[in-house]
Amino acid sequence: MTSADRFLLIIVMCILPVLYTRVWVGNTDANYLEIQAGNNPPVTEELFPDRTLHIHGPLGDSVIMISNGRIRFISSPCRGQVCVHTGWLQSTGDIAACLPNRISLTLLGQHPRFDAINY
Repeated sequence: MTSADRFLLIIVMCILPVLYTRVWVGNTDANYLEIQAGNNPPVTEELFPDRTLHIHGPLGDSVIMISNGRIRFISSPCRGQVCVHTGWLQSTGDIAACLPNRISLTLLGQHPRFDAINY
């Protein structure tokens, strides 16, 4: 290994952690909430002021809490309550869904973490 190879290796080892944190870890706070309920068109809500939303789905109402720019499912009529156990969401690109009640929440912002998500 030549001295040029060593120099290049050191530069790459210094740049990789910076690239990793900028590209993959760059979480930004969200500005808006997109609510998809059943076959209805998506509804966009702001994350301020704090409030509670009741979203109607096929099984009944799901209760969503918006507080300090964060959101979460408080209750839902589904059996597993996976949506409630998801907890607080606050970063752009975070998603929570109650599949049995056909309600999904997506946080939107200026700099999304992903280009696309496939289910």
